[in-house]
Amino acid sequence: MLKKINIIGCGYIGKKIAHLLKSMDVEPCCFVNSRNSKSDCDSQGLQTILMDLGDSDLGLNEETISGFQNSIMVYLVPPQRKGDTDTRMKNFVLKLKSLTVPPLKIVLISTTGVYGNCKGEWIDELHPANPQADRAFRRLSAETRLQKYCDDTQVECIVFRVPGIYATDKLPVKRITSGEPIVNAEDSGLTNRIHADDLSAFCVEALLKTVSSGIYNCCDGSPSTMNDYFTKVADALKLPRPEEISLSQAQQELSSGMLSYLAESKRISNKKLLDNFETRLKYPDLDAGLKNLIQIN
Repeated sequence: MLKKINIIGCGYIGKKIAHLLKSMDVEPCCFVNSRNSKSDCDSQGLQTILMDLGDSDLGLNEETISGFQNSIMVYLVPPQRKGDTDTRMKNFVLKLKSLTVPPLKIVLISTTGVYGNCKGEWIDELHPANPQADRAFRRLSAETRLQKYCDDTQVECIVFRVPGIYATDKLPVKRITSGEPIVNAEDSGLTNRIHADDLSAFCVEALLKTVSSGIYNCCDGSPSTMNDYFTKVADALKLPRPEEISLSQAQQELSSGMLSYLAESKRISNKKLLDNFETRLKYPDLDAGLKNLIQIN
């Protein structure tokens, strides 16, 4: 009999996972941290519960928490905005430690940002973590804390390190139309991406099928520059391409958040992912992901 599935943090990707599961006659329990999110999930026919990962008790009663026992879970909650440690994951793991029976399996969505700047080199999961941005330190702390709990309790743990996520309804339209410039191709760092539908499909396989525990780079196999991404999206949407500037100009004009992304360059191998999962990429590169894109108003 299929075990209970809990989606911790049912935002954009969580809802996609939930609807994929429901299409397979699997009814997940979705946890969200705001009333607006709960209303949105409720309106889509999802079983939804409010939780507060800023609270050591998660804002949940013992009966609800007992539903974590012997369950399969996917954790999609981003860390808080400041600090080197993910305090939300800390509270979550502390509550898991209180369970009489641990979960069966936990899938965690992390980020390829934990590798830091690799100077455009090809890297795989054996490449050492070297976070440089605060958000990457928080993500690595979440990975480390959850993996230790799972090792100690013999819970299966699958960590997806994910780069930028895109989809037809998740494109940088405001960024492109804002008038803010982009760094030219010569100075633009390399990265991979993942289409939201592909990421959701890999998550569902990880939840429902037997997959070896470990870290997987969940991304397409075709790295390209941020310049390439913005210009191709602009072309697909029939929008004017943003103005291009040099990296030295960008350091004077762009936000610190954008500069932290631009400071990193890496080509990410997805060989381990494709070797261990049955799911195939529907969108193996950006061109495939944008091929059938229609104008968004």
